[in-house]
Amino acid sequence: MDTLQDFIAQIPVRHNITSTIMLLGVAQNLFLSIVLFVKSKNNRLLLYFAFLLLFGTLVFLDTYLCYTGLIKHLLEWNDSSEVFVLLIGPFLYFTIYAFLKRKPISIRMAWWHLILPLGYLLSQIPFYTAPVSVKLNAYLGAYFNNLGTASVPDTFNYSYHHIKDIFDWLILCSLLLYTLLSIKLVKEERYRNNTDKANLKSAKYIFTRNSAIILLTFFILLFAVFYIYDDDGGDHFIAIFQTLVSFATTYIIISKSKFFEKSWVADKYETLSNTADEITFKEIETFVDNNLYYTNSHASLKHLAAQLGIHPNQISKTINSDFGSNYNHYINNKRIELAKERLVDPKFSHLTIEAIGESVGFKSKSAFYNAFKKISGISPFKFTKSISPKL
Repeated sequence: MDTLQDFIAQIPVRHNITSTIMLLGVAQNLFLSIVLFVKSKNNRLLLYFAFLLLFGTLVFLDTYLCYTGLIKHLLEWNDSSEVFVLLIGPFLYFTIYAFLKRKPISIRMAWWHLILPLGYLLSQIPFYTAPVSVKLNAYLGAYFNNLGTASVPDTFNYSYHHIKDIFDWLILCSLLLYTLLSIKLVKEERYRNNTDKANLKSAKYIFTRNSAIILLTFFILLFAVFYIYDDDGGDHFIAIFQTLVSFATTYIIISKSKFFEKSWVADKYETLSNTADEITFKEIETFVDNNLYYTNSHASLKHLAAQLGIHPNQISKTINSDFGSNYNHYINNKRIELAKERLVDPKFSHLTIEAIGESVGFKSKSAFYNAFKKISGISPFKFTKSISPKL
């Protein structure tokens, strides 16, 4: 009778172009997940995406080890990544939700998404704690059933197989559910911004829409692999797909980086020409005052630059140099001066303080009050009270 080590020794190790592609995908996924975990300190919404990539790394590392035969050196960990497969759908959904809603999904909404992965994890504890011979037989049955089976204690209980035998269906049901939920989120965002075509062309919307499409493609690929292959013989096709997605994701993240913008390597005003885009502060003042430009609630440095036909950085440079402060403070200063006039002007007595704030260009009550107090040192209400006795 062959010993356990004899069975392990018979397992061949293979390295080819397929295994190389799989390993590249594992390494790239791991790298991206680390980067996102680091960046999530400043943006918690990235945390879901980081976990998603980490789960994918663990799943396809397991696939790589099984495909190459290297799992024979780590048999204790065979099939230990199955629970992470059931977390891919939920965490991609969490990622899409966070990006589109601009807030993390609440615990009240999220708890039920983890029932299936947690339930499967608990059901497989007998397998995780089983003798190595049991895990070896599970691997041989999936990849090398011609090598026979190792001896297992007669008292060993295989009851966990009731759930393990339907694992493929659990994966497909999970992915189908989260594909539909993700598509629903994207469609809701599309309907919400149906009149705002700019939002539908935003990188955030396109990324989440494409993520939902990738999840649907992943589901279809899994279904085809499970239908064609009885065991795990087709898992390498799924891993290759994951590698392509990983590198495509990396390309998208890098291409959206400011690293490639000229301003990244230049000083703040270095991108400006010396003479072609010059404008004087008096010219800016004339346009802003004559057109009451600052009373436009949508006024911005970029918009003002477009109105004057000048590079935004040139206007910023001129205002900083001659006014001694930035564009926002310059515009708010003019708004507050006009607000002070209107607060004491009988023609505007029918307006509330908040309405006067809106009339001079502020989008909200809080923005008006904060700017007024910052520039004048007192609130609009106290200002009117201090002026009233003198009227």
